[in-house]
Amino acid sequence: MNPLVGKESSGAISDASAQQQLRLENSALREKLREAEETLEAIRNGDVDAVVVSGADDVPRVYTLETADQTYRLLVEEMQEGALTLTRSGDILYCNRRLAELVETEPERIIGGTLARFIAAADWPGVLGLIASGSKGELGIKTEGGRIIPAHVSFSALRADGLNDEEIYCCIITDLTEQRSTADQLRGAHAALLAQVAEREHTERLLRQSQKMEAVGQLTGGIAHDFNNLLMVISGGLSILDRELTVERRRAVREGMRQAAERGAALTRQLLAFSRQKELYAKPIAIPRHLDGMRELLDGSLGGSVTVKTVFHPDVWPVRVDEGELGIALLNLCVNARDAMPQGGTITVAAVNRADIREYGLTGDFVELSVSDTGVGMDAETIARCLEPFYTTKDIGKGSGLGLAQVYGFAHGSGGSVQIESRAGEGTKVLLLLPRSSESPSATARQTGSGDAVSAGAHELCRVLLVEDDVQVASLTSAMLAELGYEVIPVTTGQAALNELAATPGIGLVLSDVMMPGGMDGMGLVREMRQRRISLPVVLVSGFSAAAKRDAEDEGIPLLPKPYTLGDLAAHLTAALSMPRPLGQHPPP
Repeated sequence: MNPLVGKESSGAISDASAQQQLRLENSALREKLREAEETLEAIRNGDVDAVVVSGADDVPRVYTLETADQTYRLLVEEMQEGALTLTRSGDILYCNRRLAELVETEPERIIGGTLARFIAAADWPGVLGLIASGSKGELGIKTEGGRIIPAHVSFSALRADGLNDEEIYCCIITDLTEQRSTADQLRGAHAALLAQVAEREHTERLLRQSQKMEAVGQLTGGIAHDFNNLLMVISGGLSILDRELTVERRRAVREGMRQAAERGAALTRQLLAFSRQKELYAKPIAIPRHLDGMRELLDGSLGGSVTVKTVFHPDVWPVRVDEGELGIALLNLCVNARDAMPQGGTITVAAVNRADIREYGLTGDFVELSVSDTGVGMDAETIARCLEPFYTTKDIGKGSGLGLAQVYGFAHGSGGSVQIESRAGEGTKVLLLLPRSSESPSATARQTGSGDAVSAGAHELCRVLLVEDDVQVASLTSAMLAELGYEVIPVTTGQAALNELAATPGIGLVLSDVMMPGGMDGMGLVREMRQRRISLPVVLVSGFSAAAKRDAEDEGIPLLPKPYTLGDLAAHLTAALSMPRPLGQHPPP
């Protein structure tokens, strides 16, 4: 027998056997697939109640449809919100225990009924709309006992019923009672807090009012004392002038009255500066020259027991400050120094250059101007409060408490600073750091306003319409205008001024107070004149210069601040008459 033939026959038998085995396995897989498809179809049709599955350990496990959704049923039953399923028309198919507790009944009494039973009749159409649209909202749920529970409801579509294709909806109902209670508590707490805040603000207002009245009391006593002294000098001087006096004695009385008037004006400027009614007008000032101009005023204010000594650096820089406020600050410091030395003593006014200073929040070149005394000094508590407005250690009626407050406001308003060095029993030194001026001061000496002879200027004298409601001020101003050579027509209101302008020819200038009765103030008169195309020079007069300054500047009108001297009046009238008139406007015929 050929051995090769035997080997070929054996290989053929092996291949046939393998093919047979593959056909058997393929047939078995097809059978399992068919059984699986039949099982799935039976599950879809509801023909089976359980499925047996063999695990990896060949242990069969049975899964029923009931156990398949048991986890979800437990979750729904234990949730804290009410849950139900219902039809589009509101028929309830299922509810959990929480919903039954919410409406105070049993689940058996709910299932099969309608949701309308637990909804107010007026709200039911809206609920049907929420069901149909699968929306959410807030409404009241009625309980079996008739209580209304605030609730949030949320509807969503689940599926269509296989029998009649009716849509099934799920509804979740959340009780809002606790949330509303918490919100009410929060609102109550908020209202209580607002009441406490209002009460606190009321208490603070009463405290501020009390403090304000105390401050006004201190201010009134101090100002009354100062003004009474000034008025005494003026009224006493007037009574003496009625007598026959020598020329030298008459000059001395008049000079004392003039100084009293200047001190009264300075005190008024202090009040206006404190109330922010006065602005600072900075310009280059030479301190030595300025103090020389104040010598007469200081000597008359400080008395013979006090000596003023000056120590100035030979090349002390000029400073850029308000000239009037600098004078008031120096006067205040010197008067305080005098009061600190009841037995007399020496006041030293010094000035030294401080280059490239970098302290007290300042940077740059400054002049250190100091006023020192050898008086009683101040303790730490007094130093801490001495710059406060109305604070004073003097007896009531002996001071206003505005002196150092004015010094502080002047220094800081000028871009500088103020420092105080003092010890009880060892005197006081007040240092003002004032900014250096890059410009040279004017060579013109500081005018004292003594009332020297002045003229109206080179312009042709004209009629002046004076608008002033105060009889005494109008009488004095008329006399000053007459002294300057002007013819005066006085009126008391803005409307009277307009009538006079329309009726009287030859008026060349209007001098009007800013504050007037009758509903038309000085600025109102200016605007009405322009409305009527009356183009005359106008000078406004005001005791609150800063308050009126902005409006006057906007209108291009010069402003003469009260009190003013004859020279001040002459200069302002001359300047106003020199101003060109707008084209197309003419004075009245």
